[in-house]
Amino acid sequence: MLPQELIRRKRDGQALNAEELIWLVQGLVDGSLTEGQAAAFAMAVYFRGMSMAERVAFTLAMARSGRTMAWPDMGRPVVDKHSTGGVGDKISLMLAPIAAACGLAVPMISGRGLGHTGGTLDKMQAIPGYRVDPEPALFERVVREVGCAIIGQTADLAPADRRLYAIRDVTATVESIDLITASILSKKLAAGLDGLVMDVKYGSGAFMAAEADAEALARSIATVATGAGTRTRAVLTDMNEVLGTTAGNAVEVAEAIDYLTGAKREARLHGVTTALTAEMLVVGGLAADRAAGEAMVEAALASGAAAEAFQRMVTALGGPSDLVTRADAHLPVAPVIMPVPATRAGFIGAQDCRAIGVAVVELKGGRSRAADPIDPRVGFSQIQPVGTAVRAGDPLALVHAADTAEAERAILRYTAAVTLTDTAPPVRAILGATIDG
Repeated sequence: MLPQELIRRKRDGQALNAEELIWLVQGLVDGSLTEGQAAAFAMAVYFRGMSMAERVAFTLAMARSGRTMAWPDMGRPVVDKHSTGGVGDKISLMLAPIAAACGLAVPMISGRGLGHTGGTLDKMQAIPGYRVDPEPALFERVVREVGCAIIGQTADLAPADRRLYAIRDVTATVESIDLITASILSKKLAAGLDGLVMDVKYGSGAFMAAEADAEALARSIATVATGAGTRTRAVLTDMNEVLGTTAGNAVEVAEAIDYLTGAKREARLHGVTTALTAEMLVVGGLAADRAAGEAMVEAALASGAAAEAFQRMVTALGGPSDLVTRADAHLPVAPVIMPVPATRAGFIGAQDCRAIGVAVVELKGGRSRAADPIDPRVGFSQIQPVGTAVRAGDPLALVHAADTAEAERAILRYTAAVTLTDTAPPVRAILGATIDG
């Protein structure tokens, strides 16, 4: 087979069979598919799409491109959650230990930031000493003993996706239902899950801005995953404003710790975290319905068991043993912290969530190229939600930057991303439809 011929056929809208897709995936693994060819294939799929049969074949090929995991004699259901990405989305940091405290095993294989959205792996690397790439034996031991572990892809787990993921990030091919489906599920199917819950976001800060597109992605993931033998449910969630009160890496870890300890829980963040964890408990057979699952979540938070599970996970993977109680002593802090002043009195009527995410990237809290380093210190905190009444000069947020010039540029970007209105905007529901595969 010639890669350029397969790319040409996909460019022209033709379907590729399973053998051809397996061959392309193998080329991603062994390097016979060049960077340019991989990018061209991704762009062809972006514009021409794949049939459902192609999606299934491509996803299975990606999942089987390396080592696959199994969890014999686990003694508890193995369930994971994945988000399609958003601004301020630190839900995984709370959800995994909450689910573990409720009786699930959560082997969470997470990714880095894509485009304007933050990545769970980048957030975890803001924790000094935390290992996102442990040996398989250590990963398995932590999952079995603690109940959860958040790590990155190992070199031998879905290696084809590892390479294509980085290429998509820098070639404007992230927002493809076909490629997103294969990327997410290749890691999840390789992880040997009993069940999966998807958080599929829509709105200005999501890759799928339109709710209808998000629903199409949710149905694609649910269909492919369930067809592959993993029970899957998807929940649509609104991403038209920052989730929680922070956007960045270290600042989001700090907010997650405050959430787990009960020091502070922003309402929208709490609603989504509770609903998604509850759905995991339903998928895993530990709760009869979402309401029962939500009661279990509240109990795990109130008892301190969730915060304890988070600390045990951090300690087991090399992080500080007192991170939960002394986060300020361990998390990196930006040298410059400045307020973003409101230009006039009024209400925060809307946020351009994508623009805020781009501002974090420009602060070096995200990547414009796959090899770019991340500055874990930067981002925004004390983000005021949509609907907040402000006076002229009131802080809309605090910017955390490496220097004053960077902070001033971020202030301009953030100010332009916020719409101030004379009247309070209507309240938007953050939870949308639930789709059962």
